[in-house]
Amino acid sequence: MAHLVENMAYTGETPWHGLGHLIPANRPLDEWIIAAGMDWQINEAPVLFDCNALPGSPTLRLPLTREAQGYKVLYRSDTHSPLSVVSQRYQVVQPKAIMEFYRDLTEQFGFEMETAGVLKGGRKLWALAKTGQTTHVKGKDTVHGYVLLATACDGTMATTAQFTSVRVVCNNTLAIATRDNRGAVKVPHSTQFDATEVKQKLGLSVSGWDEFSYQMKALSERKMTSRGVSKFLTTLFDNHTTTVSAKTRDRNMASILKLYQGHGKGAELSSAHNTAFGLLNAVTQFVDHEQRAHSNDNRLNSAWFGQGAKLKNLAFDNALALVA
Repeated sequence: MAHLVENMAYTGETPWHGLGHLIPANRPLDEWIIAAGMDWQINEAPVLFDCNALPGSPTLRLPLTREAQGYKVLYRSDTHSPLSVVSQRYQVVQPKAIMEFYRDLTEQFGFEMETAGVLKGGRKLWALAKTGQTTHVKGKDTVHGYVLLATACDGTMATTAQFTSVRVVCNNTLAIATRDNRGAVKVPHSTQFDATEVKQKLGLSVSGWDEFSYQMKALSERKMTSRGVSKFLTTLFDNHTTTVSAKTRDRNMASILKLYQGHGKGAELSSAHNTAFGLLNAVTQFVDHEQRAHSNDNRLNSAWFGQGAKLKNLAFDNALALVA
């Protein structure tokens, strides 16, 4: 089976998705670029097509090429493999630019690179760094703060800088949303990516993390009844528009309920037992670790960028509504 993850590097403990290769901690960013497989460029070329390459065309005729005006093909500088066909207005974000985003953050502000990699042959790229921010929801239940930067050159996503949290006990990942919408900054490929401007808009400060910490603690104090849990899950999947069958939907809901009722990692902690925080983490554990997937590659792509991420974000919004 073909893998979505082409290359990936990490430091510290093995990531929850079990992918990539280990590199020593606190290595220079230039080493990260090589280890993560980002030491290449996205090149551009005109889109040409063969007018004779049509059904019924004589096979011995010489190629007759024409240029598709207004479009260009993106391809890798190292392998010359095509990545996508886009409009001439499309603004490319180079692989090294993803890593360079973190240079001042790691060298001046104490951020630590934790993982970075290449998905789908270079069509999607990401890097994740620990901010040093930590909250203790209750007792030993600890959550760390991260900044995720990702982009794609196949039309599937804008370049996105996103605050992300990781719950230590279970490695559940959750995008952080704040009331002033500074939890994420998205730069469409119709405009030039400006790392300095993105960091300014993202608001790399303690205020957003303080609000998130307050939200997590509030959720840990919000007790849930059996009826409330059932309503939460039903509403969640009713609003999450996917093409899954009713049987799959019911199976997924049952899996989340089982995790919530004691089978999930950290479900026995006082912060999670019979609380909205525990229910939210049951959803995130299901997406990150339990949901059926063709491979860990697919699970990672879904949990961070696809339907899994959408389900977690919706669960977060619905959980916050319980403590509003």
